[in-house]
Amino acid sequence: MTDLTLTRTLRTPGGLSVRYRPRTVLTVTACVFTALAVAVATLGSGDYPLTPGQVLGALTGGGDPAADFVVNELRLPRVVTALLTGAALALSGAVLQALVRNPLGSPDILGLTQGATTGALLVVATGGGSLALAGGAVAGGTAAGALISALSRRGTGGHRLVLVGIGVAAVLGGVNGYLLTRIKLMEAARALLWLTGSLDGRGWDDALPLLAVLALLLPVVLLVCGPGLRMLELGDDTALGLGVPVQRIRPVLLACAVLLASVAAAAAGPVSFVALTAPQLAHRLTRAPGPNLLASTAMGATLLAAADLAAQHAFGERQLPVGVVTGVLGGGYLVWLLAAERRAGRL
Repeated sequence: MTDLTLTRTLRTPGGLSVRYRPRTVLTVTACVFTALAVAVATLGSGDYPLTPGQVLGALTGGGDPAADFVVNELRLPRVVTALLTGAALALSGAVLQALVRNPLGSPDILGLTQGATTGALLVVATGGGSLALAGGAVAGGTAAGALISALSRRGTGGHRLVLVGIGVAAVLGGVNGYLLTRIKLMEAARALLWLTGSLDGRGWDDALPLLAVLALLLPVVLLVCGPGLRMLELGDDTALGLGVPVQRIRPVLLACAVLLASVAAAAAGPVSFVALTAPQLAHRLTRAPGPNLLASTAMGATLLAAADLAAQHAFGERQLPVGVVTGVLGGGYLVWLLAAERRAGRL
């Protein structure tokens, strides 16, 4: 029987050769098709139910006017935002976990999400609108990333960055609690809905900036810095010995991870635990060494789309914010991960 975990080489007629792992290809393909199936199911569910055939007809321009309006105008922006947010969070988490060589490295743990929350709350406190709130979230997450990097300037790998990030997250959590007490009641209700991580009312104005950032940063992370990131997992000294420009690649990768997490928070709020769980699930499915960036990205899109479908329809008539679902499931996974790390002697 063929071992799907082994590396294969594909040679093209032009003389190029591409190395790949069949199990990784199968995992990415399965995640993509699952995400598409969940998206179709979400587009067809709701107060105006549609069959998969009607959904596909509306997406391809062959549906009736009512189905076309419901699918393309009302539901599609939310589904696309869910897919892109999950992909951005998972890619950010995969990069951070590889950089710190620790499965606890994610925007939730390292304080980036809390920084985005601080920026958003400052905008709400000053009466800013939705566009300003998104900008505040991006600015807050970026500022938190810069602060963590500065405090960890003697070494941004391993447990040091995790510990610094946990400390910054704790401080920002206190700041966020204070800001909530200074906001008017109606504004506080609006802020609390955003803080849980919600996709309600999301439109193309939320999805398109996230799509642009992913289109820009995904090639940078995968193609430009991906090989170097794989070497960085072996340690800085080993990477330097293999010719990797560590001092140039590490800040670029950290900036990409921070920006991805911040823009995702701007689009859907601080959705928790997707960035933590998606890379680990992808690693267990592919059984491949390295950061598994593409598999993690596809897994994140699938997880958040599925969580949003469950949040809308798994609890009766009452819809939940998607962050509630990811928080419950991700919190259980975090407890299991900490127990596994302790048994392995890494905590």
